[in-house]
Amino acid sequence: MDAQHRLIDDGAVAVRGERIVGVGKRANIDKQFQAAHRLDRPEALLMPGLINTHTHAAMSLLRGIADDLHLQDWLEKYIFPAEAKNVTPDFVLWGTRLACLEMMLSGTTTFVDMYYFEDRVAQATKEAGMRGVLGETILKFKSPDSATPADALALTERFLREYRGDSLIVAAPAPHAIYTNDDATLRNARKLADKYGVPLVIHLSETKRENDDSIQTRGMTPTRLLDILGVLNGPTIAAHGVWLDDRDMQILKAHGTGIAHCPSSNMKLASGVAPVVKLLNLGITVGVGTDGPAGSNNDFDLMEEMNLAADLQKVSTGDPTVLNAEQAVAMATIAGARVAGLEKEIGSLESGKRADLIALRLDRPHAVPLYNVYSQIVYALKGSDVQDVVVNGRAIVRDGRSLTLDQTLVLSKAKEYAAKVVASLK
Repeated sequence: MDAQHRLIDDGAVAVRGERIVGVGKRANIDKQFQAAHRLDRPEALLMPGLINTHTHAAMSLLRGIADDLHLQDWLEKYIFPAEAKNVTPDFVLWGTRLACLEMMLSGTTTFVDMYYFEDRVAQATKEAGMRGVLGETILKFKSPDSATPADALALTERFLREYRGDSLIVAAPAPHAIYTNDDATLRNARKLADKYGVPLVIHLSETKRENDDSIQTRGMTPTRLLDILGVLNGPTIAAHGVWLDDRDMQILKAHGTGIAHCPSSNMKLASGVAPVVKLLNLGITVGVGTDGPAGSNNDFDLMEEMNLAADLQKVSTGDPTVLNAEQAVAMATIAGARVAGLEKEIGSLESGKRADLIALRLDRPHAVPLYNVYSQIVYALKGSDVQDVVVNGRAIVRDGRSLTLDQTLVLSKAKEYAAKVVASLK
């Protein structure tokens, strides 16, 4: 996914420390470099690590707690009560460990998060050896880690200071949405992002109800409101963007706002179909996200999201040629890096960039024959085909097994927490 979108047969990547120092034909790389460690994968596809542009990682411990509901019912009747009774720093730590295990084993190397106790999310992410843009949630009402918006902003600033300059973690403010924050808090969150030179993470126009309520009560769409408040005046990661009109899209384009498209979530919650083709045609950067696994999706498989992103645009537009496989792969790699503000560091296999890469097996029945690499990735290969994962030059998955997290322990703790969640809701 470099500028030329090169496809290299019999290729190789040379890594020194945290960065890529050579990409090309294997024979040429062998001549240029003498390797201290070598990994040969003759029946595999080597590509950039996948970038999940919208998650709520720790909600893995609430996976499947409430399904087949409207978003507001799901949030207000199930998720918020369950979180109030269960979410603690340790809950977030173990939930993120479970999420990271699932993500890394299916090829995700970087994720954009929004949740509570994000310092624990950062701890688990670094333990896993993954990369994260981690947004501390800010709300206008009491949350698991903050009693007031002022407390949330103060907590967020401490988090931003703690991880400033970290090689794996970008700490960010994450005001949840316009309907869960007042105007002053939204403005203050933007000021924090600008002060520390990081993106702001927010939900935007996910549902028709959100859009209609904003027009009825404020006389404008959520995008227009954020524009007037100045919230978009800086790097912004906006999740969903389902209900955007033409004026909204022009505003987002003018501000360079990145969109995290979550096809599984939007379908499962019947939120609608994001106008991805229109956004891309306007030059707006769109990445792919899974959303949280507690009812809006239920897994973190970005390979699946690439497939669904492409298929959903085809069926909704009635045009099988739109959002082709190559575009879908770009959304999960280089475009995702752009959404996250990390395109100079990750998203493609190029000399000088961070060594974030994965190997996908090509020796299984559903992977043979291979005619088109992009089509194979999007329409045939699965998250379970991920064989190796390297982040920042460090191998974290080898032969489909985690090298950094204890899978047996993580799964055991997840079952313990599930029992506690069930007991708390009786």
